[in-house]
Amino acid sequence: MSVDNSPSPPGDAGDSVSTLDDQGKTAITGDAVDALAARFEDERPAEELTGWPRIAVSTVAGIVSVFVLAQVFLPVPQGNQYFLMLFLAGVLPLVFVCYRGFGPRSLDGVLAAAAFVVCLYPVATGFDAFLDRQGSLSTLDTVMGGLLLVLILEGCRRTTGWVLPVVCLAFLGYAYYGGYLPQSWAIAHAGMDFDQIVDALYNTSSGFYGTPLDVCASYIVLFTLYGAVLNSSGAGRFFVDLSVAAFRRSRTAPGRTAVASGFLLGTVSGSGAATAVSVGAVTWPILRRAGYPAENAGGMLAAAGVGAILSPPTLGAAAFIIAEYLRVSYLQVLLWATIPTLLYYLGILLAVEIDARKFGVRPVAFDGQSAGRLLARFGYHFASLFAIVGFLAMDLSAPRAVVYATLLAFALSFLDPTRRIGHRRLAETLATGTRGVLPVAAVCAAAGVITAMTTKTGLGPQLAELLVKGAAAVTDDPTGVLALTAVFSAVALMMLGLAVPVTASFIIGWVIIGPALLALHVSPPEAAMFVFYYSVLSEVTPPTALAAVAASAITGGRVIPTMWQAGKYALPAFLAPLAFVLTDHGAYLLARGPVLGILWATLVACLAVAALAMATGGWLLGPAHPVERLLAGAAALLLLYLEPASIGAGLACVTAAVLVHVIRRRKAHA
Repeated sequence: MSVDNSPSPPGDAGDSVSTLDDQGKTAITGDAVDALAARFEDERPAEELTGWPRIAVSTVAGIVSVFVLAQVFLPVPQGNQYFLMLFLAGVLPLVFVCYRGFGPRSLDGVLAAAAFVVCLYPVATGFDAFLDRQGSLSTLDTVMGGLLLVLILEGCRRTTGWVLPVVCLAFLGYAYYGGYLPQSWAIAHAGMDFDQIVDALYNTSSGFYGTPLDVCASYIVLFTLYGAVLNSSGAGRFFVDLSVAAFRRSRTAPGRTAVASGFLLGTVSGSGAATAVSVGAVTWPILRRAGYPAENAGGMLAAAGVGAILSPPTLGAAAFIIAEYLRVSYLQVLLWATIPTLLYYLGILLAVEIDARKFGVRPVAFDGQSAGRLLARFGYHFASLFAIVGFLAMDLSAPRAVVYATLLAFALSFLDPTRRIGHRRLAETLATGTRGVLPVAAVCAAAGVITAMTTKTGLGPQLAELLVKGAAAVTDDPTGVLALTAVFSAVALMMLGLAVPVTASFIIGWVIIGPALLALHVSPPEAAMFVFYYSVLSEVTPPTALAAVAASAITGGRVIPTMWQAGKYALPAFLAPLAFVLTDHGAYLLARGPVLGILWATLVACLAVAALAMATGGWLLGPAHPVERLLAGAAALLLLYLEPASIGAGLACVTAAVLVHVIRRRKAHA
C-alpha cells in the first residue's frame, strides 16, 4: 500500500486530496471529504454560491476580516458595544445569503438587507442618544429590536436547526410569563413586558452584544482566520503526512498515526467531526489494511478528532468564553487544559496498544518521504503554533498573539512556492475565515438571549438551587450531595450537547449548572472546566455522537457500535472532570496548586487511566478475565477520587488485578 507524501502538501478545501484503498483505487477525494464533514458538523453546511453572489459575499466577508484585524490594534473609539454592532451588521446579513431558508432566494436578500438596517440603526441614528434611551426605548427602537430578535433566531435556525431557537423562545416565554407563575414556585419572578425584554437584548452590553458575541468577534474569528491561513499554506496535509511517516515501523503504527493526525489536524480544523472525517480519509485504508474492524477504527478516529477540541494550543470556542467569564488570560485556560489533555491521549494510546494485540493487527508498509525529511522541508508549519504560546507567555493579549501567529504563518507560506499565499489566495483566505465563523456568530448572538433572560429573571441561581436540593433529597451527606450534583450536571450537559452546538451548550450550562457547583464551594476554574469538557463530549455521546457518526461514514462500520467504541476511547475525558470537582485535590489536575501536589495527582491519574484501559479493553499481558477487569475498573474510579484513603484502596485493587492476571497466566502455561 502507498500513501502519497508529496513534497507540496495540498491544503485548500478545494484541493483534490485522495487516499488509496487496498486495491490501489481512489477511495475518497478532498471535495468529498469536505462535503462529508459538513454533514456532521454542529452547524449546517452553507450554500455553494456562484457568480456575483459569491463575489459579493467574499468581498463583504473579506472586509469584515480586515475590520476585525484592525480592531485589535486600532479599536473604535466609541467602545466595544459599538464595535459589536458593526460586527453583527457585517456577519448577520451574510448568514441569510449563505444559508438557505424556506422561501425563494429573493426573500433571503430582503432578510439580509433588513438585518443590515436593524443592526446599524443605533449607529446611524446616533449611538450616544440611543444609549441614553436605555430603559425607555422609543416605539421605533422597540420595533427595530424586536425585528433583530426575530432575525437572529432565524439566522440561528438556518445554521444550527430548530433546537437552539426553541430554547431561546422558551427563555423569552419564561421572562414574559414568569410573573403569572404561583409565587410559591421557586422559579417565579415579577415578569417582564415586551419593551423591557427588547431593552435588555438590544440596548445593553449584555443580550445580543454580551460576552458570547464579544468572544466571537474578538477571539473566535481571529482563530478561524488563523486556521484558514494555516490550511491555505498546506499545514493540514503536512500534519497528516508527518503522522503517517513518523510511525511506519511497528504494528501499532496505524493506530498511533490516526491519533497523532487527529491531534495535529485539530489545530487547523477546530471541529471534532471534521477532523475525524479528514483524518479518516487518509488513515482508514491504513487501519483496514492492518486489520482493524471498522467499528473500532471509527471509534478511534472519532475520539482522536474530539480530542483536538480539548487540546492546547487552540481548544474550542468555549475556551475563549471561559477566559472572558473568569477574567483570566487565555494562556491560563491552556495551562488548565494541559494535564487533562495528557490523560486523554494517554487513554487513547493505551487503547490503541491493547486493540493492536487483541485484533492481531499487522504492520503496514508505507512509501513516501521519511519523517525527518518532511520535518526538514515543512517543519516550519509548527512555528506559528509555538508562537501563539510564546506570545501569550510574553503577556500579549490573545487577539494580538493570534494575529502575530497568523502573520507568521502567512510569511512562512512563501517557503513553499506551490502554497504561497499571494494576493488572490489571501483574499480567498480572509473571506474563508469570516464565512467559517458565521454559524458561531449566529449561535453567540442567540446565546445572548439566554444569558440576558437568565440574568434579568434570576433563573440561574434558582435552577442551581433546585439542582442542589434534588441531590440533597437523596442524601444529606455534603460529599454525597456534591457527588450527585456533579453526576446530575454531567448527564444534563451531555444531554444538552446532543441538541445544541458546543458553544451554546457551554453558555447554557455555565449560567445554570455553574452556580450549582459554585454554591457547593467548587472553585470557578474547576466548575468552568467541568462544564467545558462535558459540553464538548456530546460529540462522542450516544445517541447522536456526531464525530462517531462521521467516522462510521468513512469506515462503513455500524453506527451504534462505532459510538460505543468512541466512548471507550474517550472514557478518560468523561471521568477526569468529575475528579476536578469532587475533592480539593482535583485542582491539581488543572495545574493549580503546589508542584509536588500536581506531580503526585498526575501520576495517580495516569495510573487510573491505565487501569481504565485494562478494564475497557480487557487486556493486560493477554486477555483479561472479567474479575480482573472488574478490579481494574474499581481501581480507576477509586484512584480518580484523589483522596488518600481512596488512592490506597485503588492501589490495592489494581495490584490485585495484576497479581490475579499474572497467576492465572502462569497456571495456563504450566
